Amino acid sequence: MSEVTVAQLANVVGIPADLLMEQLADAGIQAKSPEDRISDDEKAKLLLHLRESHGKKKTSTVTAPSKVTLRRKTVSELRQPTSSGRSTLSRASAAPAKTVSVEVRKKRTYVKRTNVESDESKVKQAEEARRALDDQAKERAAIEAEVEARKAAEAAKRQEQEEAEKKAEEEEAAKLAAEAEAKRLAEEEAAREAAKEAKRQEELLKPETAAEPEPAVEAKPAAAEAKAEPSRGKKGRKDSRRDEKGFSDDKKADRKELHVAEGLRGKRKRKPGKQRRAAAAAASDAQHGFQRPTTPVVHEVKIPENITVADLAQRMTIKAAEVIKVLMKMGMMVTINQTLDRDTAILVVEEMGHVPVAQRDEDIEADLLSEEDDAHTQGEQVNRPPVVTIMGHVDHGKTSLLDYIRTSRVAAGEAGGITQHIGAYHVDTDKGTVSFLDTPGHAAFTAMRARGAKVTDIVILVVAADDGVMPQTKEAIQHAKAAEVPLIVAINKIDKEEANPDRVIQELSQEEVIPEDWGGDTMFVRVSAKTGAGIDDLLDAILLQAEVLELQAVEDGPATGSIVESSLDKGRGPVATVLVQSGTLNRGDMIVSGKEFGRVRAMFDEAGRSIKTAGPSIPVVVLGLSGTPEAGDDVRAVSDERRAREIAELRQDKQRSTRLAAQKAAKLDEMFTQMEEGETQTLNVIVKADVQGSVEALKESLVKTSTDEVKVRVVASGVGGINESDANLAVTSNAIIIGFNVRGDAGARRVVEEQGIDMRYYSIIYEIIDDVKKAISGMLSPEIREEIIGLAEVRDVFRNSKLGAIAGCMVLEGMVKRNNPIRVLRDNVVIYEGSLESLRRFKDDVNEVKSGMECGIGVKNYNDVQSGDQIEVFERTEIARTV
Repeated sequence: MSEVTVAQLANVVGIPADLLMEQLADAGIQAKSPEDRISDDEKAKLLLHLRESHGKKKTSTVTAPSKVTLRRKTVSELRQPTSSGRSTLSRASAAPAKTVSVEVRKKRTYVKRTNVESDESKVKQAEEARRALDDQAKERAAIEAEVEARKAAEAAKRQEQEEAEKKAEEEEAAKLAAEAEAKRLAEEEAAREAAKEAKRQEELLKPETAAEPEPAVEAKPAAAEAKAEPSRGKKGRKDSRRDEKGFSDDKKADRKELHVAEGLRGKRKRKPGKQRRAAAAAASDAQHGFQRPTTPVVHEVKIPENITVADLAQRMTIKAAEVIKVLMKMGMMVTINQTLDRDTAILVVEEMGHVPVAQRDEDIEADLLSEEDDAHTQGEQVNRPPVVTIMGHVDHGKTSLLDYIRTSRVAAGEAGGITQHIGAYHVDTDKGTVSFLDTPGHAAFTAMRARGAKVTDIVILVVAADDGVMPQTKEAIQHAKAAEVPLIVAINKIDKEEANPDRVIQELSQEEVIPEDWGGDTMFVRVSAKTGAGIDDLLDAILLQAEVLELQAVEDGPATGSIVESSLDKGRGPVATVLVQSGTLNRGDMIVSGKEFGRVRAMFDEAGRSIKTAGPSIPVVVLGLSGTPEAGDDVRAVSDERRAREIAELRQDKQRSTRLAAQKAAKLDEMFTQMEEGETQTLNVIVKADVQGSVEALKESLVKTSTDEVKVRVVASGVGGINESDANLAVTSNAIIIGFNVRGDAGARRVVEEQGIDMRYYSIIYEIIDDVKKAISGMLSPEIREEIIGLAEVRDVFRNSKLGAIAGCMVLEGMVKRNNPIRVLRDNVVIYEGSLESLRRFKDDVNEVKSGMECGIGVKNYNDVQSGDQIEVFERTEIARTV
């Protein structure tokens, strides 16, 4: 229980201490002085005594009654009249009215006034006592808190004094150690100089005749002198520790590295106490624990274009606070995460005594990829399927040959019957697994064929037996030779009557492609994509060549590969076709390709089936990149998102700098050319296509069509439909818009109509090139131009077992005619071109349906129409050209 003194209780209650001493004595509580302590039980006893006595003494044993009760009784009469309803005669003869006596008793009690006041006083006194006890408890808690605070303050003051004394002792010890070390070094230097002088004098006084040389006197090293001396006791051990402290201070002051002496390497720290004192005593007689380096350590610091303070300090192997101090002296207030430019970083490095080395962007990218390269090169080499590229001239049967191998019908869906995209497939045949790359054969796709040759192992050159060697055939031979890959010639269409395979062999020999029968190293196989003749021989030749090449790759590890093709899908985002070259690509891997990066959200094979992994030589469609990478860019799986983002941003900055420099050079070149040759006409073009490869092919082909009088300049290009910003750019740059297998959205069409921009749609690439060439060269012969006459939107699709898919449409623009060709658009991209099979209004067949009306449309040979698609009706008209 807590106790308080009599004086404290008197102060809390608010009465003199002497009066409280008398009350305690009356209550039978012993208290001799105000400093005596009383317990809680004694306080309760005092309170009980005060309640009983109430401060007054009894004078007599007979007391008056405290209350008086009075009783009163009153009696009254109640007269009850007779009942009414009787006759007068009967009322006169009736008995008198009845009278009832009523007695009322009352009781009243009177209480003595002094007793009431006494009770109220007792209640008030109890409340005051309770408040006094509460105040006493609060006072006691305040006193205890004050005592605790005083104790804490005294402890903190003692600790501060001890730390100040310890710091003063350490500074004094460091000062004495530094003086002792300086004195010892001076003595050693003097001893060495004396020994050298004595030796020199001895050599001067030595006679020319051979005499026995006396042993040279050498100064004993400091360690040996220390070992020869007897133990110095407590003072010696203290001086040794001071010496070590001095060396530590010198290290901080001079920024020089300290090296542990050979004799003390690998020793563990001992516990404090006797073991520490024993170790200090032993160290006083042994070699010193640290050696000062002879010269400062200078680093070559690689400095990129921008670097943070923390990275700069890490490259100089110093603390970041030292770098911040130097920058503050230079007038710069920086933080540890602030970025410095290259010039400022070079000044800081030179100020710190190191050698700055400017680091190029290529070096930074190499450093970022160095760790990843180590992971990619490790692993066991396993056999992988060959990657075969099929090349050849237009309409020589490349895709048809591949169709027969993989039993599909790709060529039927290509516009104009020609392949205009790179297709990547892997085929599991009875002979083994083979990955095929089908490249376009038209001249505009030179770059695409070149990319195909770079990632391939074997090239199959398809030559039609009835056509012979053509320009693109020669070009394919050049690409194959440049890539240094083996070539297999497939002579196709041998089933035709006019086929002449011997003439093909003769023409190829003039291009230095010699068959094995003639002593060369090229395999020739005669095939027919229509009948399937020679297909097995071709597969045998492919697998035989792959076996000779001994194709191997690392299967277990991060994936590397190449972008075959990329496009922008409105529903799925950027879509890229990746050919894995080594490692395994898994769903969820973080990849970087060119200036784009992202996590693999989904993977599909060439048939559209979802897969989780893809090994070497397997082409897959990947979703999840931040944008559409350039076709031909490398693909690399990296460890984390941070590294992928750094590589992508570095490549973006590099590409931006290159583009700005090229634009500046083009403007200067254009200015000087116009000054020398007069003003040159320029045809500005905006190119939009469905895939990245087509964009590159169109840009290259259009630039090549330039003449001395007219220059073709591609202002902008991209993948996807034509939007409003493209139309606005065409207005500002006075350009024409070319859409290849894409269409303009509503905003773009509105700007085109308002501003009168020339926007043309194409589905075959050489029609674009021919139109541009004719326009430039002034060949204004009539041309066949397509004119869109109607546009209908699919609202719902009805399935019929006999008729197939019937699209319920609303005609938005123009009119739909039954006999005109149509195109099916999805997200402004052409997905099918054909004709109408039926056109109905309710149950009636009609020839045309105008704008604002509903109709049912059946698309011939196409059942994949979906709600939201658009059906475009056009007609080809012959018009006269005008400039």
